Amino acid sequence: MKLAIVSNIMIGNMERGNVLMDLSNRLAEYVTSIKYEELPHVVVEFTKLCILDYFSSAITGAKTPPISKIEELVDELGGNEQASLINGGMSSVTNAAFLNGASSHIAEQDDIHKGSIIHAATVVIPAALAVAEWKNLRGKDLITAIVAGYEVCFRIGEAVTPSHYYYWHNTATCGTFGSAAAVAKLLDLSKEQIIYALGSAGTQAAGLWEFIEDGAMSKQLHPGKAAMNGVIASLLAEKNFTGASKILEGNRGFFEAMSDEYDVSKITDGLGYEYKIMENSFKVHASCRHTHHAMDLLSDLSKSRDIKIEDIKKIDVGTYQVAINITDNDEPETVYQGKFSLQYCTALAFAHQNGDLSTFNEENLWDENIRKLMRKVNVFVSPKVNKEYPGKWGAEVTVHMKNGEKINIATEYPKGDPENSVSKDDLYRKFMELTKDLQLEKRERVSESILSLENINDMKMLFPHNVTIQ
Repeated sequence: MKLAIVSNIMIGNMERGNVLMDLSNRLAEYVTSIKYEELPHVVVEFTKLCILDYFSSAITGAKTPPISKIEELVDELGGNEQASLINGGMSSVTNAAFLNGASSHIAEQDDIHKGSIIHAATVVIPAALAVAEWKNLRGKDLITAIVAGYEVCFRIGEAVTPSHYYYWHNTATCGTFGSAAAVAKLLDLSKEQIIYALGSAGTQAAGLWEFIEDGAMSKQLHPGKAAMNGVIASLLAEKNFTGASKILEGNRGFFEAMSDEYDVSKITDGLGYEYKIMENSFKVHASCRHTHHAMDLLSDLSKSRDIKIEDIKKIDVGTYQVAINITDNDEPETVYQGKFSLQYCTALAFAHQNGDLSTFNEENLWDENIRKLMRKVNVFVSPKVNKEYPGKWGAEVTVHMKNGEKINIATEYPKGDPENSVSKDDLYRKFMELTKDLQLEKRERVSESILSLENINDMKMLFPHNVTIQ
């Protein structure tokens, strides 16, 4: 029997303590009611930073092999030129969401939300961006839709975390609901149509973690298809194509089929009063977020003390179970596998005092000193840290020196979390660094457009290849 946790507060006309129902209806009401004019200024400004950070990753990933293969497929499929592609040219709105979503998830520098474990930018933003460009909508409309999309997918992700996350990639599954919600807002769908869209989104939600065993390109397929499927779900709903009305809580719905336990109160508590997007985190290191706690600690230690690798006897990294499930790999064989190896990332961060995109390369992967240190890294579950997850993505590290000294260091929040935040200037520098292959003038023009998005009415101007420099 699955465990369903419910809120003890009264929801509408329902009796206190009853199992919550009509969740799609509640989310649809939220999506229809949200208005740009009612968004707090801080939410608008933060949302623009999420969009800037999205473009950092999307532009960086555009010319990588997996995206080149998707680009070939998009060319073969063809379609009306409705929306811009991140690597140049235009295609159908669905193809644009597909390619632009996949491209933003390959550098491993995309945003992340702790509670839901979702990289929302890779799914919500490309879907919303494609439709906003196609429909000639305003920057204000795009901002509002993105806020709504983040809210919906974060809440659904929180409801099923952590049990869902063992087999299912939350970004792909829960993210599909977010892209559908964002597009539904842009299309100004009715409440009934949004329920249809959520139903069609949920029945398409997929994405299994098995890709990690091979470092397969399927990982990029996940956000691309989630963005694309959200667009399809809402476009069909606009035509009154019906979808399951209880896709989340139904007996054969999302919760029952894809999680061992779930907390339905996460969907409704505070809905319409909170802005979940403000809980979003940004990545400093170019690897799986579950490696960042140790990378922060070892990078800072290396900067603060003159410690040689040969003087280290052992490094103990105690963290939460999910981090072990995803990143316990003591012999990565590719650069991409290295991004999902807690042992390798710990050693790399100590050796280079950071883990930015430039450090993840073949030379460092097979560097003898890094490999030597990597084999000294012992990862395990810390009961204390594990108990605090997913509210805190922490680590307790002990560096054992050959001279007998023990260096104990710990963190509860990796850099980039709201509790350990990065600044607007940090994210601007990240954008400029990750997109350095572009002309400086184009980078500046694109970033200026994003950071003044509420005044922009042509979404094409957010794409570098559409920017003309005199």
